[in-house]
Amino acid sequence: MDLVSGSSGFIGRRLVAALLQSGRPCRQLRRPGTGAVLGQVTADLLDPAGLQAACQGVERVLHCAGHAHAFAALGPGEEALHWQINHEGTRNLAEAAGRAGARVFVFLSSVKAMGEPGELCVDEDFPDLPASAYGCSKRAAEAAVLEAGARYGMQVVNLRLAMVYGAGGRGNLERMARLVARGLFPPLPETGNHRSLVHVDDVVAAILQAAGDARAAGRTYIVASREAPSGRALYDQLRGALDLPPRSWSVPAGLLRGAARAGDVLEQWLQRRLPLDSEVLERLLGSAWYSPDRIEAELGWSARVSLAAGLREMLGR
Repeated sequence: MDLVSGSSGFIGRRLVAALLQSGRPCRQLRRPGTGAVLGQVTADLLDPAGLQAACQGVERVLHCAGHAHAFAALGPGEEALHWQINHEGTRNLAEAAGRAGARVFVFLSSVKAMGEPGELCVDEDFPDLPASAYGCSKRAAEAAVLEAGARYGMQVVNLRLAMVYGAGGRGNLERMARLVARGLFPPLPETGNHRSLVHVDDVVAAILQAAGDARAAGRTYIVASREAPSGRALYDQLRGALDLPPRSWSVPAGLLRGAARAGDVLEQWLQRRLPLDSEVLERLLGSAWYSPDRIEAELGWSARVSLAAGLREMLGR
């Protein structure tokens, strides 16, 4: 029996479908108030007793639940949610799994659990620590998972996901695609940057591989595609996937940076996020480049979904 937390989320839904298709028994863990039905249980990640009950009779816990970066959120309340759900909630679930005798625990972390790599392509040994509240909460959760594994003799694995995309997602790439489709996204300049990403189906394959392979015990892996396009390449690929004609021009980087700085000032005044600020622009023109060498070498996993095919799946084409 597998327990999947976050089973109603973007990755969790795909994972549950894959498990059921393979014939493996699956129990879905949902938050209270979501109306659990047959095959589902409800428990808050901050409720150790409820998690203990949910883990009874479970062989593997596949922990997909978490609090992602909320684009429109500003302020300390968002930081507290990251710490409570991503760190404390993960620690509680790992402890409950260990006490209940679960054999395997797979945690979906993030490449943001490491420091920003700049223009380098980095692996799991990159020494810089995260600076964001989200990244810090994921890094602390990874440590809690490894501690629980050692304490209970449980096979634990941390998967650091690059940007995940696909149909049904609500992340930055999906937001960018909607704007491109409406003609509201400017043609980006080519800066030669690299943005790592991975299709959700490849993430599901990585989870199942890590859960079923004893070589993954106690390991931390980056899960990313070998394709790491620039912001401009992503823009061009999105236009192609939308069957839109290519653009031969671009907005100058200096103009975009000036607009982003203006957005920073306005956000402080308005106390809300705007479509363009320095953080958003860095995601478009800067690099976030991560190597999947370790998981490929040790577990034999590699991304199978090409960027072109993944974007068309994301767009329903």
